[in-house]
Amino acid sequence: MSDARFEDGGEGALSLRAETEADLSVLSALVQDAVLPITEIVWDAKARRLALLINRFRWEDKPQAEAEGRPYERVRALLVIADVTQVSSQGIDRGDSDLVLSVLDIGFEPAQDGAGRVTLTLAGDGAIAAEVECLDIDLRDVERPYVAPSGKAPRHPE
Repeated sequence: MSDARFEDGGEGALSLRAETEADLSVLSALVQDAVLPITEIVWDAKARRLALLINRFRWEDKPQAEAEGRPYERVRALLVIADVTQVSSQGIDRGDSDLVLSVLDIGFEPAQDGAGRVTLTLAGDGAIAAEVECLDIDLRDVERPYVAPSGKAPRHPE
């Protein structure tokens, strides 16, 4: 018997949960460079849930797309942060319904008893912070992948 390999996963929609900081680092890498209109952010205080409908770059498919010489892809996905007690933002004009945001990173600052703050760092010095009772974040692809409109993979200076 051998361990599963990444290549064995085949094509399929992602459905992942982060409950630890190590888990979160995986989710953060998968949503890096995701874009979304500000109108696709919903804070449901009663359900204690912050949901974002993002268009994420399919980093997990990049090596295969390059090997096959096919276009890069994006996919619409739900990013849901549970057990949220408060949400705040900075550097974002929440009144601008045409604003498009780009996610750079998701971080977690732990507090006592598993609580803490989840911070989505956005391009352009913006951020969204969610105070949480525990780390519980789901990422689930909800549509079929589509060709990335730019035709390019996002790049970051090293």
